[in-house]
Formats: sequence, structure tokens, C-alpha cells
Amino acid sequence: MRDVAKRASVSTSTVSHVINSTRFVTPDLAERVRGTMAELGYQPNAVARSLRRKETLTLGMLVPDNANPFFAQMARAIEDICYEQGYSLIFSNSEGDAARELANADVLLSKRVDGLIFVAVGMGSQDLLPILESAAVVVVDRDLPGIDVDAVLVDNLSGGYQATEHLLNLGHRRIACITGPSETTPSADRVTGLREALRAAGLPVDESLIVRGDFQFASGFQGAQALLTRPDPPTAIFACNDLMAVGCIAAAAELGYRVPAELSIVGFDDTTLASYTTPPLTTVTQPISEVGRLATQLLIRRIQTPNSARERHVLPTGLVVRGSTAQASPRSRSRPVAQSSPQVRLQPAVNL
Repeated sequence: MRDVAKRASVSTSTVSHVINSTRFVTPDLAERVRGTMAELGYQPNAVARSLRRKETLTLGMLVPDNANPFFAQMARAIEDICYEQGYSLIFSNSEGDAARELANADVLLSKRVDGLIFVAVGMGSQDLLPILESAAVVVVDRDLPGIDVDAVLVDNLSGGYQATEHLLNLGHRRIACITGPSETTPSADRVTGLREALRAAGLPVDESLIVRGDFQFASGFQGAQALLTRPDPPTAIFACNDLMAVGCIAAAAELGYRVPAELSIVGFDDTTLASYTTPPLTTVTQPISEVGRLATQLLIRRIQTPNSARERHVLPTGLVVRGSTAQASPRSRSRPVAQSSPQVRLQPAVNL
């Protein structure tokens, strides 16, 4: 700054005011300072500025799996808002492990982030309390009851109900479900929606048709394989996210099932992937980008006004009908499992 001030024939305080917009500087003088900065290749020291201001203009985002298209799409929206508002964003992937979530949160806090966007899987409400004392926090996609924290969620229960009701309206009566991890509220709420839709239709809930997955391709493939090789296979599968639904489509193809003529499949999320499967995937749509944008705006407001009332937003879901669902039809033949297929015995998700 001293070099810039000397070359531009101004005081160092004037250079500071131009850089930080802390006081009016005449346009001609400000332009002279900026021109001198460019000439000398001067870059303000972001670390020093953050220590002086006690803010870094940096946000952290903690997700279970940044390779999942759902989180990638959300992160894109978050990054867009960060750019517009002058913030940087640091991503951290936890692999859904509680210990890793806590460790990664500590690392982000050590980087002096101003706020955190949490998509926590393993962490509980009590784990979050110490973090709330160090930074602003918004919880996304996962409900943490019993704690006063800003949250942006979607109506997962309604989404599960819509998916099941759609299959019921097509005449399906043996509807299976592949869940996500049992400890996550989105998965549990989606399964609750399925149960409520079945009960509303006067149908019993067959617990053996509800198997546990982990929101990954492989668990959808393995879950569908286990369900479709039963003596009494389902005519439809509701997978609790799009990745597992794509795994179901792959398993059905390997076992010789025609989708949707012999098996209907519904996913959840409506990621970009859903439009490009074969056939295109019928899925519950949730406003992924809007969740990311709202969470970021809410977090920045929390940073700027830390004593304001906490906010909790629950956004609606909808159903996008594409080519993976059709009217129910009777089974024509049994299909043995291909020798190359991995055999995995899944436990019924009775605790959901």
C-alpha cells in the first residue's frame, strides 16, 4: 500500500479507502489509485483484511457425497449466490460418516469461515451446538429436531405419498420401496409417505417389500435384484432417490424385465440424470436449486444479523411423469438372476 500511495502521490489511508470503500474518494483520484495498483500488480492481503474485519467472506458446505448429482446441483446454486454476494465457498465431503463430519466441520472452522451450510447425515443435534457458538449455520435437507437453527427442507413425506399414489392410480398393488440410510430424516419421511398412501388405499404394508439402500447406484441395483428374484416380485418400485432408481433400471434390464411394460420405477429428486435414463425416469421433483439459493441467502442474513429470529422453510415437492411408469400388467414369466450379477441379501428396513 505504501508503494501504491507513493507512486500515486496519495496517502496510504486514501489507498485503503479505495480498496475497502470505507470513505468517499473522488472518481479521478480513485481511478488513479486503481491504475497504480494495476501497474504495480498490487493485490490486497485477504488474510490480513479478514483478521482486521473479523470476517473472511468465506462459507463452508458440508455434504455426504459431492459426487451425487443432487448435491452437485445444489452446490452449483449455492456457489452462484456466493459469487453474487462476494463470498467464496469451500466444499467438504463426509461420506456420511459422523466422525468425519465433525472433523471436517472443525477444519472448516479453523479456516475461519463465516458460516456453514450443513447437509449432515451422522451428526445429531447435540453435535451441532458447539459449532453454533463459532459460526452461523444453516441446516439443509436434514432435520435436526430439538435445536434452534435455521433450516431449509423439502416436504419429503408428501413426495413419498405422491410417488406411491401415482403407482396406485396405475393399478399397482405390490409396490416395493428401496430406502436411503435409516438414520436420515428424508428417507424416513419418504417411506412414511409410502405407508400412508398404501393405508389410504386400504392396502396392508408388506414390510418384506421395503429394503434398505444407501442412496447409491449399487444399492438400488442390489435392492431391485433381491426384490425381482422373489417368488412374488413387485410390479413397481419406489426408490428414494434418482441414483438408486437408475440402479433399479439396470437390474431390471439384466434380469429381463421390460420397464415400464412389466415393471414401473419411480425415483426421487429429479436431478438432470432423470431425463436421460432409458426410459426417462418418473420421479418426485424437489426444488434443488431453490433450496441451495435460499439456504445461502439465509446464511448470509444470519451472518449479517446474528440476533434475528431463526427461520425454517419447508418447500413443496411435485411429480414428474416420464417413461418409467405405466399401467400394471400381470407377470408373464419368472427370470433367473444372471450369473455375473453380484448376490447381496438385503435386510428389510423395518426400523424406518
